[in-house]
Amino acid sequence: MFDGLSFDKLLILGVIAVFVLGPERLPHYARQLARLVRNLRNLADGARDRMREEMGSDFDDVDWKKLDPRQYDPRRIIREALLDDDDDDDDFDEPVRSGIRPAATQDEPIQEQRMLAAGSPPPFDPEAT
Repeated sequence: MFDGLSFDKLLILGVIAVFVLGPERLPHYARQLARLVRNLRNLADGARDRMREEMGSDFDDVDWKKLDPRQYDPRRIIREALLDDDDDDDDFDEPVRSGIRPAATQDEPIQEQRMLAAGSPPPFDPEAT
């Protein structure tokens, strides 16, 4: 968590705190900061213990590094979703039942649309609704 904080940086932060807060108020705020860190640590430990209680033996099987939000890369997720080979998307070879033909290729001329006869039902695509 504190990988970027070296001793030099902590020393500089301490000197800045002495100038900003003053030497008489610094011990009070240092105690408050220590109490806050201790409370946050206890809160995190309590959450982990409660999760272990509720999940049981499955808690140890979870790969927590895989769930780290820092691993989230939207470009990778979109790329995997687009390259995902599902068999459900191969429905283009089925004959069209509704009377609407697929878009013409460059070799095929586009046919004009014809008017429906009076009283005949319009074509219906059940996948579109």
